[in-house]
This record gives sequence, C-alpha cells and structure tokens, in this order.
Amino acid sequence: MSIGSFIRKQFIDVLQWNEDEEGVLAWRFPMQDFEIQNGGVLVVRESQVAVFVNEGQIADVFGPGTHKLTTQTLPVLTNLKNWDKLFDSPFKSDVYFFSTRVQTGRKWGTPQPITIRDKDFDMIRVRAFGMYSYRVLDARKFFTEISGTREAYTRDQVEDQLRGIMLATMASSLGSSNTAFLDMAANQALMAQEIKGDLADAFGRYGLGLDEFNVASVSLPEELQAALDERISAGMKGGLSNDKMAGFTRFQTATAIPLAAQNEGGIAGIGAGLGAGVTIGQAMGQAVGASLAPTAPQASPAPVADDSIEARLAKLKGLLDKGLISAADYDSTKAELLKKLIG
Repeated sequence: MSIGSFIRKQFIDVLQWNEDEEGVLAWRFPMQDFEIQNGGVLVVRESQVAVFVNEGQIADVFGPGTHKLTTQTLPVLTNLKNWDKLFDSPFKSDVYFFSTRVQTGRKWGTPQPITIRDKDFDMIRVRAFGMYSYRVLDARKFFTEISGTREAYTRDQVEDQLRGIMLATMASSLGSSNTAFLDMAANQALMAQEIKGDLADAFGRYGLGLDEFNVASVSLPEELQAALDERISAGMKGGLSNDKMAGFTRFQTATAIPLAAQNEGGIAGIGAGLGAGVTIGQAMGQAVGASLAPTAPQASPAPVADDSIEARLAKLKGLLDKGLISAADYDSTKAELLKKLIG
C-alpha cells in the first residue's frame, strides 16, 4: 500500500448512519484519526437529523437529504473556525446523528403508588399503567440536555430518565386537577387528557415530543380499595338519605348487629336477658331511625320496657320490622319466649 493511498484513507468522503442497532436515538460518527474531506457528502436519511459540533459547541444542523459540505453549507462552522472563502482542505469536527422516528409502544407504570390530593378523598395513593410514544423533536436541545458527547445514546437510557419525570408530572397534574379520582377512574381517556398536556411540556424541555399517551388501568392499593368498596356499599344501603356519611354510619351499625348476635349473650341467645338486649337495640334503633328519616322531628327517648313476655315479643317484632335482627334470630327468640309463656 502506497503512502498516498494510506493518506487518502484518512479522509472521509461520505458521512451517513445506517441505524444498524435498534433503539439507538443518538450516534456519534467515528472521527478518530480521520478528517472530513472538503466537498464531501453528508447523507441524512428520512427520520434523521445530523448535527456538527465544534469543540463542544453546536454548529450546523442538517435535516433529511444529501448535502455537499462546503463553507456555503457549513456557515456556522465556517465562522467558528475562521475559515476564509477559499477553504479547500480537510477538517475535523464531531458529527452526531439523531433518530427522529416515533418510538411506539413504550410502557409506563407506577411501581409504587403516588400520593395525590383528591377533592373527594383528600389524600389518596394511586397506581396506574399505560402506553406512550415519543420522538426526538429538537436535536439541539436533546444533545445539550440529555445525550451529550456519548458515542451512542439508547432508548432505554432516555426512558430511565423519563420515568422519574413522568411520575413527578403525573402527581402534580392529578393533584392540581379539579376532576375527582372516581371520575378519572371511570373515564381513563379523561385521566390521560389531564396528564398529557403537562407531560408534553416536561418532555419538551429535553427536546422530546410526546406523540401519544394513554392510561390502560388505574387502581388504588388494596387497603384503600377495600375502604372505597365499603364506602360504596354504604352508599348503596343509604335508603332515602342523600348524606353519604350518614349512609356509611348506618351501614356500619347494621353490619355490627349480626356480628353481636353471634356472640354469647347476643340476640340469638337473648332468653331471659332480653330486656337488656332490647335496651341496646332501642339505643341503636334511635340512631338508625334518625338517619333513615332525617326530615322527621327528633323522637323523645323511649321509656324503659316492662318485663312482661308479651311486651318483649312486641319489641322483638319491632326489631325485626326495622331490619335490626334477622328472621332466624326473631324465630329462635320468639320460640323461647312463647315456651316460657305457655309453660
């Protein structure tokens, strides 16, 4: 190999990027021991951008097409290097290629619940999952803010940074929203819309464009979901009352009575101690009755019941009619009282 042939091999006539590896967003053309030939050709494919960088400073940016490299096509670099109009020798410069293709089907999620303020539940923790797509929108900003002078910068690397940005933005967006969590959970498109605008702004600060963003599922941690289910159930059992908290109180009271009946000394085994049970039932009945009929005047406290078996039977029937005891409890206790009455 002649010396002239060796020297010619040190000059680069064509600069291009074939994107041989999947998922690479930024790639630096290998320039070590090489110089770019004046009049050389830069080939930028569709969905690519090429950036010339001189000593860490961004110079010229090229979009798709075939570009002949001269002082006319490299005005910023020409100025930085103080080239005159007769420049015709090889030159050194770093050249970076950026992929502007849309990165589709990217998954996002909240491995740990994020805490947000909600107008219905005050503070809640939410988990959510979905898909999004993005692309490099501003190669200058992406180079300056994220990729830098690395030989290659991949999709996985940028998404490691995006994950934290997304979670912080979601918490801020949902927390400042006037839309209740229950409305968002019922309409995931609405939730995605609430988040997407703020998220697009956050991506834009790094030279990225958010193409699509959707929410596939949204949920609460198990303990919060259980509390929400109980509250919903209370609302369903709320009768004529429109007050959700009153319905929740009634539901808890009604739930507690059957549990008490299963214990020793409860309603099922009331027997001779029915008078004490009736007193407890009256106190609970007054609270439940007041919430069931909120527009009615407040009833005066019921007088203490006499101990006759007939009176006990009447009160027992009253408890059954109000739904405070089950039919089985009523039948078993009634049988014991009638047995005492008949002998």
